[in-house]
Amino acid sequence: MINRSMQQASSPLALALSLGLGLALVPAPAMAQARGGETPPLEDDLHNQGEGADQTIIVSASGVKELDVLAGTSVLEVREIQREAVTGQIGDLLAKIPGVSATGFAPGASRPVLRGQQGERVRVLFDGVGTADVSNTSVDHATTIEPITLERIEVLRGPAVLLYGSQAIGGAVNVIDKRIPTRMPDEAFHLDALAGIDSAADSRSAAASLDVGLASNLVFHLDGSWRKSGDIRIGGFQVAPALRADLIADADAEEEEGELEEAAELREAANRRGRVPNTGVESWTVNAGLGLVLGNSTFGAAIGWYDSDYGVPTRPGAGHHHHGEEGGEEEGGEGEGEELVTIGLEQFRADFKGDIFLGTGAFERLKLRVGYSDYTHTEFEGEEVGTVFDAASIEARAELVQNTAGMLRGASGVQYLHRDFAAVGAEAYVPPNLTDQFALFTHQEMGTGPVQIEAAARAEFTKVKAQTLGIARDYETFSGALGLVYEGIEGVRIGLNGSRAARAPSAEELFSDGPHIATQAFEIGNPDLRTERAWGLEAYARGRIGPGTFALTAYRQWFDNYIFLDATGAEEDGLPVFQYLQQDADFWGFEAELSLPLIDTGTFRLNTDLAASYVEAELDDGTAVPRIPPLSLLGALEAQTDSFDLRGEVQWFDRQDRVAPFETETGSFALVNALLAWRPLADNRNVTLQLAADNIFDVNGRRHASFTKDFVPVLGRNIRASVRLSF
Repeated sequence: MINRSMQQASSPLALALSLGLGLALVPAPAMAQARGGETPPLEDDLHNQGEGADQTIIVSASGVKELDVLAGTSVLEVREIQREAVTGQIGDLLAKIPGVSATGFAPGASRPVLRGQQGERVRVLFDGVGTADVSNTSVDHATTIEPITLERIEVLRGPAVLLYGSQAIGGAVNVIDKRIPTRMPDEAFHLDALAGIDSAADSRSAAASLDVGLASNLVFHLDGSWRKSGDIRIGGFQVAPALRADLIADADAEEEEGELEEAAELREAANRRGRVPNTGVESWTVNAGLGLVLGNSTFGAAIGWYDSDYGVPTRPGAGHHHHGEEGGEEEGGEGEGEELVTIGLEQFRADFKGDIFLGTGAFERLKLRVGYSDYTHTEFEGEEVGTVFDAASIEARAELVQNTAGMLRGASGVQYLHRDFAAVGAEAYVPPNLTDQFALFTHQEMGTGPVQIEAAARAEFTKVKAQTLGIARDYETFSGALGLVYEGIEGVRIGLNGSRAARAPSAEELFSDGPHIATQAFEIGNPDLRTERAWGLEAYARGRIGPGTFALTAYRQWFDNYIFLDATGAEEDGLPVFQYLQQDADFWGFEAELSLPLIDTGTFRLNTDLAASYVEAELDDGTAVPRIPPLSLLGALEAQTDSFDLRGEVQWFDRQDRVAPFETETGSFALVNALLAWRPLADNRNVTLQLAADNIFDVNGRRHASFTKDFVPVLGRNIRASVRLSF
């Protein structure tokens, strides 16, 4: 991978800005018993709950115990994160949850896909504010999250836009780590560590975190991680059958014309198997934070650094273009003249968090959250710098949480986002731009009997300005949701939600115009795009049936002015042209899961997990929306004892033959996985050794939501070993 010198980060300024903005809003806290923050269950608690229990936990929305306007919510705790953290990207980590897939562009870049939505419609958040990277702008851009340092992940499907912004119109993923301490450790210090290796990418990873009580109410936190992997191993041919046939046909044509060297290169590309070149990753992180606990109130701040170098796989047989000093181009094939594309990514973050107890009046708490980011990533073509992306941003939220003794339970707040984005280089396909966004939001719950009413609303004001083009666009969007919940059946909640959500177009959708070498596409935006709006309807039921848990959701969204990136069939600078268009669209689908103990003797438990999800999406002209995941099913059996867990699972994906023009189909495949976890210490159940085998039968499968599905299959057979320690 590319070695780079660390750029100077304006950390003192960023930290001062975050602290200043947060503290300026802080009233004098009431002194009472320490409350701290949300505490995930210990390993033995999870073990006793059973595998499916965490899937029914509802995200901790401020002031509302269960805000079902966010129906379709899943939570992963530490045990599940250790089990599923394979590639280091958040998209792959969540791909077994119903309704979730992954973009899977490369091992170094994979974002979540929620109910068929990705990119600008899915927000990835750090404890309620954005990650402030540019992963939403292009599928080859990584998220700045290291999964092995997380303690909790909340997946919000449905109208999460009402809490977290219009860019969550398809849903949101909220990750929570420990960089800002919110509780005092029970001991003098607390240490967590995780290390692992795998065979499919020769991966090695390690992470550790330390919490130390500096005084009776002051906590210091330090964590770091490192991950390195090589080119991924796969179970068959690198390229999909249709692309392989095209390459062989092109080789035959070159051979007939006497171009034997070119023909040989094309045949080599068509027959490549076993590995995907240029898919290695090396990354590291470091974070430090302070937390102050003052009775029922907490305050904290943290700074952190994320650094990643990863390869961008090239479509076999595709020409690679270089822009010379005089603006000319030279074309090379997959062979000798081609230069590998890699991305070097760096981000500095400063964060502030405040949770202030206000007493027993109308409002119980004031919650504050501020995040500042200075982000840079560089796309290298061989040793040469191709394009540099810079983004500086700040996001702030303030919520007033009502006292639960009143008739209405809920919270109201304000949110502000500023982003300064610039791209410089031969493939700077997006001009410099500024985005400013201000929002007001509220979510409320009323009723204590078997019938409850829930409502949420958000007003958002967005300005997007491209300075060099002299274009500025202003958008005013209003979103709302109304839900009805019935709890007349013990342990079961049944609900119906209706919503109207709106999203302002992003700068990339408005102003893109140029070649993007990493995705091998020429992207064209449209400055005249209108606000995207969607009506939504969800019906759900979830809860307990005897000793088991279940969740079932059916949904539909009707989009007006749906924005999508469409392949035109044309070429520009030798690259396929993709253009942002608008058209009405219709999404519908369902998600279902069941966790049921088949045997439970107290010392031995046999549990079964079943899950299914499906989404279908169609544009107004009858064509399919691009890159929609197919039907997926998952079945698992898990045997649990005090010391051991043994799990076997099968995840099946149907073929996807309902595709957009110029999009290729994907075939069905099944992944068979097994896992053994051992807790060797009876007095510390947070020490876990794990051995896993993924894709045991070395299947060559392809995720349909991926832009690179034709030449980046899923990982082949992969043997993983890891250890987690907590003292």
